Amino acid sequence: MTQSLYTGGAKHRRRRILLAVALVCLLATVATLGGLATVTARARLTPVTLLLDWTPNTNHTGIYVALDCGWYAEEGIDLKLLTPGQGGSVEQMVAAGRVNFGISFQEWVTNARAAGLPLVSVAAVIQHNTSGFATLAGKGVARPKEFAGLVYGGWGSPMETAILSSLMKADGGDFSRLKQVTVGEGDLLIMLQRDIDLAWIFYGWQGIEAELRGIPLNVVMLRDYTWAVPDYYTPVVVTSEAMIASNPDVVRRFMKATSRGYAYAIANPGEAADILVRRVPEIKPELARASQAWLSPRYQEDAPNWGYQREEVWQRFADWMYENK
Repeated sequence: MTQSLYTGGAKHRRRRILLAVALVCLLATVATLGGLATVTARARLTPVTLLLDWTPNTNHTGIYVALDCGWYAEEGIDLKLLTPGQGGSVEQMVAAGRVNFGISFQEWVTNARAAGLPLVSVAAVIQHNTSGFATLAGKGVARPKEFAGLVYGGWGSPMETAILSSLMKADGGDFSRLKQVTVGEGDLLIMLQRDIDLAWIFYGWQGIEAELRGIPLNVVMLRDYTWAVPDYYTPVVVTSEAMIASNPDVVRRFMKATSRGYAYAIANPGEAADILVRRVPEIKPELARASQAWLSPRYQEDAPNWGYQREEVWQRFADWMYENK
């Protein structure tokens, strides 16, 4: 009797073990099939490349949000983000079809079109110009005519000269008294404290960073002087004529996911900043959150939707560029 009970108990234990092993194998098979399905689904996605204009920052948050939330994948796109390198400018790379999309600026797109490059702007990242010319607050410079006698540090481009000249002359200043030096890349906030008096900054990033670093600035915002220099879109999302002609559906799907990412960043600046920092850990969290809080309301601002572009904005600034050679 005892032996029979023992034998029966052993059989039950063996049966339970066999069932457990079978269950583990079944779960492993399901997991494997799920993994294969994921790989297969990924293989079906259309590879798309996007070249940024600069190192990642809050101008790009909507893209990182859409990528992090899987919205490009939902649209059948496997998006690869690229940062500037030695391969050429964003405009050249996109126009030549070496990358599918890029982040550029209205004045660069206009110049590219004038040079015969088949570049097309498909969205304005920010509705109005958020850049300006900054001086340390202690210098007491509050308007363009007061740039006279200062040292401006920039990139040595004709666009800088034309904008500074237009601002100063329209405000009654003497442009000939502004000294321009080329400083290239570097920390403009440190340069302002040491080497130069005036710098062109994007307030949503460098202006906010100055606040966090306790560096008081006076900034002459271009948006406040549109009667001297017309408002223009900076930055913009670009692609090529060939991409639009040969892959219009990919362009539409890319823009749908991108628009969704920026809509999220507009509605949820804190969460969007956290996604950006998670995706780009070298960005300081405090800077990302403060910059995003300032910039999110400006992505769409007074436009009917994010990305909206008005033809008259392009025409007015192109006319101004032509008049200023």
